[in-house]
Amino acid sequence: MRENLAIIHAPLQRATADFAGHFGAQVVGALIDEVTLAPKPGLVDIRSQGAHHDLDWQLMCKSALALQPTFVELARAGIETRPLPELRERIGAIGRDGEARMMEATHGVNTHRGAIWALGLLVTAAARNPDDLAADAIAARAGEIARIADPRAPLQTGHKGEQACVEYNVGGARGQAQADFPHVVQIALPELLRSRQRGDSETAARLNALLAVMASLDDTCVLARGGLSALAQMQSGAQRVLAHGGAAALAGRRDLKALDRRLVELHVSPGGAADLLAAALFLDRLQVNAATTTLNAANA
Repeated sequence: MRENLAIIHAPLQRATADFAGHFGAQVVGALIDEVTLAPKPGLVDIRSQGAHHDLDWQLMCKSALALQPTFVELARAGIETRPLPELRERIGAIGRDGEARMMEATHGVNTHRGAIWALGLLVTAAARNPDDLAADAIAARAGEIARIADPRAPLQTGHKGEQACVEYNVGGARGQAQADFPHVVQIALPELLRSRQRGDSETAARLNALLAVMASLDDTCVLARGGLSALAQMQSGAQRVLAHGGAAALAGRRDLKALDRRLVELHVSPGGAADLLAAALFLDRLQVNAATTTLNAANA
C-alpha cells in the first residue's frame, strides 16, 4: 500500500517542483530585467548607481539570484497550502528567511526587501491557481492574502518605508498589496502595452511603465529620503517626460535625463516604483509564456 501511494505521489511532487521552479525563475528574471533597464532616474541600472552609494548592478543581480530559492519556496507554498490563514503565516516565515538570505548575500545591504514582499505575494498567488494567470486575477489573489494578518510578524520593523507611511499617512508597499496592486494592474501594465502598440522599443516601453508609476505613486523610498518636496519633484518630472512623448521621443529623453540628474542631486531613489515595475514585468512574463504555450499547442 505504501509503495502504491509513493507511486501516485511521486508525479505530483515532481509537478509541484516543476511549477514552483518555473515561477521562481520568472520572478528572478523580472528582477534582473528591472535592474538592467536603463536609464532609470535615480535608480541603479546597468550603467549607473543612480542616487545610491552602496548599490550597483552586480550587487543587485547577486541578490536576485540569491533569492531564487525563496521565490521557489513561496510558489510551492501557494501550490501546497490551501487555507489562507495558514498560507499567510507560512509565506511570512519564508519571506523573513529570504530577507536574511538577502542580507547575507549582500553583506547587510538592503537590495530587495520591498521586492520580497510584493513579488513574494504575487508569485504565491500565481502558483495558487496556475490555470488563471491573468494579471488582475493574480493581483486580486495576492491582495486577498495580503489582507490577512500574519500572527508571527513583528509589530514594528523600524524600516524607513514603514516610518514614512506613519509620518506621511500613506499606504506604502502594504497598501499597494492590500488594494490588489493598482499601480501594477491599472498603470504600469497598461502603459507597457500602449507603448508597445505604438511601436516603442521594449526599453522605452518599460521606462514609460516605470515613469507612469512614478508620476502618481506616493513612493515611501523617496519620502523617507527627501520628504514631500522630493516626491513632488519626482512625480512632476515623470509626468513631464510622458507628456513630451515618453522615453522614445527626443524631448522625452531630454526630460528623462534632467529628472535623473535632479533625483541624484536630491539623493532620492524611487525604489517603490522600481519594485512595482518588477512586479509588472513578472506578470507580463507570465502572460507572454502563457500565450507562447497556447500558440505552440495550436501548432502542434
